[in-house]
Amino acid sequence: MLSTVLLGASALLLGGSDAQRSDHLPAVAAGDLVLALAYQEQRSRYDAHHVETRAEWASGSWRLTGEKIQVLDGHVADMLVVSARTSGSPANAEGITLFLLRRDAPGVRVARQWRIDTRAAALVALDGVRVGAEAVLGEVDAGGALLARVLDRATIGLTADMLGGMTAAFEMTVDYLRTRRQFGVPIGSFQALKHRAARLYVETELARSAVMAAHRALDEGADDMQAARMAAIAKARCSDAYMLVAHEAVQMHGGIGMTDEHDVGFYLKAARAAEIMFGDAAYHRDRLARLQGY
Repeated sequence: MLSTVLLGASALLLGGSDAQRSDHLPAVAAGDLVLALAYQEQRSRYDAHHVETRAEWASGSWRLTGEKIQVLDGHVADMLVVSARTSGSPANAEGITLFLLRRDAPGVRVARQWRIDTRAAALVALDGVRVGAEAVLGEVDAGGALLARVLDRATIGLTADMLGGMTAAFEMTVDYLRTRRQFGVPIGSFQALKHRAARLYVETELARSAVMAAHRALDEGADDMQAARMAAIAKARCSDAYMLVAHEAVQMHGGIGMTDEHDVGFYLKAARAAEIMFGDAAYHRDRLARLQGY
């Protein structure tokens, strides 16, 4: 869902032409089309506008050359949305264009990447891939703003997934504190563990409030600036909270929490992967400050 609906379909909805939307969105809704957004590069880190992949217009078509990393579901996608630089230098937000192309197009090479969570990703290499003018999503050189809008919506969607993960890890831990007995009593009766569990509850509920506010803002038609602010707030809060809850969940489970046999370890891996996806807490706090004019 993250790659196809929140990333790929969002790009089509926000930037696609009427023809592009009518050609592809029904197949997405029917579950017959998998989309993937290829925007990250080796030196981009969290800056989606750092694009070195080039697109040059020649002989009536665009020629794309470059490499993308961590393309979610890129190895199984039917179509790719690719960011490429059509003008300017790699660090500029302007001069970026989004292209829609088939994964099996000549010149596209895909290699699966393995992640610590359950999501799959791929390396995508573009070696002189030719596409026509109809492959452009939005306007030429204006893809940077479109990409930012797509990522803000995907970030807000991801925070809902993170909230679900930390809630599950917290509930699993509380259940363990109630049932695990030591010295003849449940370990949840120990004051030190009560305090730690209470802190996790507070952090989870604070994250819940941020996530709900961000989703409500989108539902009520927030403009791009407001959506960006809410995405930054929710992601910063969820990144910190999910990591805290996951770490504490493992610690309070004791030795069994360190084993692959127990589900609590999955949430720690999922938290670590989600923490850095679309930018970690420090990145989004800094981004919020810049959006606020500081």
